[in-house]
Parts: sequence; structure tokens; C-alpha cells
Amino acid sequence: MIYEIVILAAIAAFLGLRLYSVLGQRADHEEEHVPNRFEGQDGVPPPAAMPRAAPAPVVPLRPGQDEAVLPAVERGVRAIAAADRRFDITAFLEGAKAAYAMVLEAFWTGDRETLRELCDDDVYAGFDAAIGAREAAGETLQNSLIRIEETTIHSATLDGRVARVAVRFVADIAAVTRDAEGNIVAGSLDDAVVSRDVWTFRRDVTSSAPDWILDETDEG
Repeated sequence: MIYEIVILAAIAAFLGLRLYSVLGQRADHEEEHVPNRFEGQDGVPPPAAMPRAAPAPVVPLRPGQDEAVLPAVERGVRAIAAADRRFDITAFLEGAKAAYAMVLEAFWTGDRETLRELCDDDVYAGFDAAIGAREAAGETLQNSLIRIEETTIHSATLDGRVARVAVRFVADIAAVTRDAEGNIVAGSLDDAVVSRDVWTFRRDVTSSAPDWILDETDEG
């Protein structure tokens, strides 16, 4: 009987030690702070969980207006759009491409009347002088605009009521110059030349006329 009591006491002591060991370890762990998924190792929320300041308000353009607009000229484009609610950058670029083709064709064929309608006085004077020199030499141009590869806004400004938008054109042009006898003196119809131009168009935003005038030409 005494022997059985001793065995039971030993078993009880063993179970007591095991229970204390488990509960003691759990209590120790419960006292430690366990970071949750919104906190860093030091208990401070990581940057991703921090509230962020609201972005600065941006004046919206109409749908599609900011297409093909370079970040560096966005402010100028928006200023023009704010001054002239009819201004649409997509439509403007399509019109600029058409004007580019018309001016080139008029210059190549010596069509001074069309150039006068599309260009300001200074630009027209430059084209007129070049046409005059070509006529005096008895030369003619047999040029062809193959395709316009790229049309992008190069710069945009609003100075008072005058808007100026510079457009960069990258085009493939077949260029041939013939003398008075029709002989080719320069160029080739078989090989297109890549032309890079920056043309600036100008318009009074208070005017009821929608037309833009070619204000400046440059190589780009």
C-alpha cells in the first residue's frame, strides 16, 4: 500500500512539473510583443502603412487632350487649353500634320498663294526667297512626302493672348532637284531621306478664327 502511494505521488509530481513547464513558457511568450503585419520590428508602422498626403490637385484636360503631350510641355498645353476651351491637342496635331504636308508641297511647286495663307510674313519671305533663287537657276524640285513617322509637341507657351506650339516632325521625303534641261542634279527618287523639323504654329486665342499660322521653321 505504501509502495503504491509513493508511485502515485511520483506520477503526480512529474505531471505537475510538466504542466508548470508548459504554462510557464506560454506565459513568458504572452508577455512579449509580437509585431502584427502593419508594424515593423520596433513596433512602428512601416512606411507602406503610414497615411500619405493627398496629391496636389491637377486641372484636368478634356478626354484625350493629353495624348502625345510630353511632360515638359504639359503646363503650356494646359495654359492654352484653359484660355481657349476649343483647343484640343489631338485635333491640333492632326491639323499640324496636314499643314506640314501642304506647306512642303506648296514650297516644292512654288505655290506662293498657299504659302501666303499658311505662313506669317517672315516665314513666307524665307520661302519666297528660296523659290525665287530656284527659279533664277532654272531648277525644279520633284519631291514627295512618303510618310510622317512622328509628330510630337516640342514646346508650348501662352504669352498673353498669343499661343505658340512647336511641333517636331520626323518624316521620310524623296527629294530630287532637276536643272533647266530636266537632268537630276541632286537627290534620288529611289532613296527617301529622313527629315527632322521643328515648326512653330501661332494663334490668337481670343480670335474667332480657328486657324493657326506657321510662325517659325527650324531643323530638329
